[in-house]
Amino acid sequence: MRHGFLLIAKPVGPTSHDIVSQVRRTLGEKKIGHLGTLDPAASGLLVLAVGAKALKVVEFFGDLHKEYCVGVRFGTVSTTYDREGVLEEITPKPGWNIPKLEDVRRMIAERFIGKISQVPPSYSAVQVGGERAYRKMRQGKGVHLPARTVQIDACTITSYTYPDLTLQVACGSGTYIRSLANDLGEALRCGGYLASLERTMVGEWHLAKAVEPEKAAWGNVLPLKEVLATFEKVDVTQEEADALCKGQTIHHTVKPDSIAWCGGLPIAVLIPLRDGTQTSRARKVL
Repeated sequence: MRHGFLLIAKPVGPTSHDIVSQVRRTLGEKKIGHLGTLDPAASGLLVLAVGAKALKVVEFFGDLHKEYCVGVRFGTVSTTYDREGVLEEITPKPGWNIPKLEDVRRMIAERFIGKISQVPPSYSAVQVGGERAYRKMRQGKGVHLPARTVQIDACTITSYTYPDLTLQVACGSGTYIRSLANDLGEALRCGGYLASLERTMVGEWHLAKAVEPEKAAWGNVLPLKEVLATFEKVDVTQEEADALCKGQTIHHTVKPDSIAWCGGLPIAVLIPLRDGTQTSRARKVL
C-alpha cells in the first residue's frame, strides 16, 4: 500500500464525496479524503489523500492556489449563481447596451483583481449557526452571509461573444467562482451566472496529470515523500525516530511543523518545546 495523494479528473455530475466513495471501492482502501471539494456541476482536478498517513497531512494543504477555466453566461441570473439554480432572464433597463470586450476587460481590472470583498452564495457549504447555508436555504429559512476578503491573482478573458464569456482565473483558497460570475454580471448591469467550471490546477498539481476515477490505481498515487519534499526537513537517526514514535523528545532545534525524515521517508511532524532545552517532539507520527 502507498500513502500519498491521488490526482483525479472529476467529471460533471457526481459530488466530490461520490468520487471519494468510487475510488475507495476501486483501490479497496477506506481511508481516503480530499483537499477541497468541487460542486457537482463542476469538473476538473480533485486531489485525494490516500491512506491514514496522507490524511494526517491534509491540514498543510488547505490554502493552495487554484486555477480554473470559467464559463459565464450574461443576461440571466441564478438563485445558486450557477446553472443548477432557478434561472431568470434580466430585462435590460433603458439606455443599457451590451458590454463590449473592452468594457468587460476594464471592469475585471477595476473590480475583480487582487484582494476583493466577496459574499459567498447563499447555496454554499458555509457554516451558519452550526448548519450549512445551503441546508437552511432548502428549508426556506434564508441566510445572511458576511462578505469575506479573497485573493484573485489573474482573471484573463479567453473568449467573448455576448452572452458567453470564458475566463482563466487564478485565485487563492476560499474564492467562490460562482460569486465572481454573479458579481461580474451585476457590475455590468446585465446579470450573470456560472455556466461551466473546470479546475485545472491545485497548488503545483495540474489536471493534465490526473486520471479518471474508474482508472485510479495504486501506481497513480504520489508517494508521501514526494508530497512533503518541499517542507522544512529534519534528518533523524533510527534511535531518534523510535523515540518520536514513543512520544519522547529528541535534541533538535526545529521550526514548527518541520518534517522528521529517517531512511529517506517522512516519519513525523515536529514541534519545538518551549522549555529552552532545544528539544522537540512529534506533534503527529506519520
